[in-house]
Amino acid sequence: MKAIVKSMALLFALIMISCGGKKEEKKEEGFSVQRKKAQTEQPAETNTTDEVKPSERVDMTTKGVGPVTSVELSPEIDQAMAENGKKVYDQMCLACHRIGKKFIGPPPNGILERRTPEWVMNMILNPQEMVQQDPLAKDLLQEFNGSPMSNQGLTEDQARAILEYFRTLE
Repeated sequence: MKAIVKSMALLFALIMISCGGKKEEKKEEGFSVQRKKAQTEQPAETNTTDEVKPSERVDMTTKGVGPVTSVELSPEIDQAMAENGKKVYDQMCLACHRIGKKFIGPPPNGILERRTPEWVMNMILNPQEMVQQDPLAKDLLQEFNGSPMSNQGLTEDQARAILEYFRTLE
C-alpha cells in the first residue's frame, strides 16, 4: 500500500512540475502596435567597412609639419646607428609602441612602407603640431582613442637613429 501511495505522489509531483511555471499570455483583441527600429541608409562615401584605417593607409607624399624637410637614406642600413636607435626607442618609445601589434600607439614596423622618412621624423620630433596640422596625424589620433603622442624632447640625431632602427624591423 505504501508503494502505491508513493507512486501516486510521485506521479502527481511530475504532473505538477510539467504544468508549472508556464504563464499563459492573454491576447487582447483590438488594435496593437509593434515598433521596429528604423533603418537608415548611409551614403556610399561614408561606408566605413571598406575604409582603410589611418595606421594602415599609405601616404608617401607628405612630409608632415616640423623641422625635417629632407632625409637621405642610404641603400645599406647603418647598423651602429640602428643599434643606437633601438636603445633610444626602448628607453623613450616602448611605453606606447610595440613592434608587431597595436598598443597605445601604432606599431613601428613597416612604417617606412607607409610614410616618408621626413613624416616619421617630424612625428617623433613635433607630435603636438603634427596632430594639430597634419591630416593623417589627426586621423591617427582618432584611431588611437585620442591618445596624443608625447614630445620626448629628442634631438634630430636621436630621431634619425630611431628611423634607422625602424628600417631593420619587418
